[in-house]
Amino acid sequence: MNKIVDARGLSCPQPVIMTLDEIKTTQEDKILIMVDTDTAKENVCRAATAQGWAVAEIQPEDDGYRITIRKED
Repeated sequence: MNKIVDARGLSCPQPVIMTLDEIKTTQEDKILIMVDTDTAKENVCRAATAQGWAVAEIQPEDDGYRITIRKED
């Protein structure tokens, strides 16, 4: 089961902090992050890759973006 971080409605750096917290505690190899601004999308992707996770997919949605990140081997 994928972990979900719903950071819609929050301004930076909160989406990044929530994503990093989930990266540190999850046992899963995939996390879905939901954000609603371009800035949050870019910052979350940058933070995830800095932690050794790959951005697998970014899907635009009506109210923002659905970002899927995967743990790199």
